[in-house]
Amino acid sequence: MGQVLTSAVMAYVHDLSFMVCFGSLVMERQLIQPNPDRPRATRMVITDVIYGLAALLLLGSGILRVLYFGQGAGFYTQNPLFWIKVGVFLAVGALSLYPTVTYILWVIPLRKGELPRVSEALSTRLAWIVNVELAGFASIPLLAALMARGVGLSAA
Repeated sequence: MGQVLTSAVMAYVHDLSFMVCFGSLVMERQLIQPNPDRPRATRMVITDVIYGLAALLLLGSGILRVLYFGQGAGFYTQNPLFWIKVGVFLAVGALSLYPTVTYILWVIPLRKGELPRVSEALSTRLAWIVNVELAGFASIPLLAALMARGVGLSAA
């Protein structure tokens, strides 16, 4: 029973971290605007930190599920949908670097009591990137559902 419970908890941590990632991206998207006030800019920075921590937890719990608590590494690594899912996650992670670096740079003026300068162009660029991240993240549960049903595995 211990292995079943541990596996269930690991699946829960994985799913919950996915939800926190997605929710953080939704919140981040709602907060993006040109020249945000101090509370909004601070919330954006905090939201991105939460997103980053949840993404690391999602990655770590996913690796643990593949290696120890899931269907077995072979089930995942033999399925091309798994690699597409991993690729989407990594692409979303790579896309998130631009907003993350942007928000980190906002900490400098915020600590000085100043506001970050956010042009209309930067605001539009950040919104576009987060929209693409959201679309990518939204495809991951579909890929997972297909994988769980054996789609992608050859019937050899």
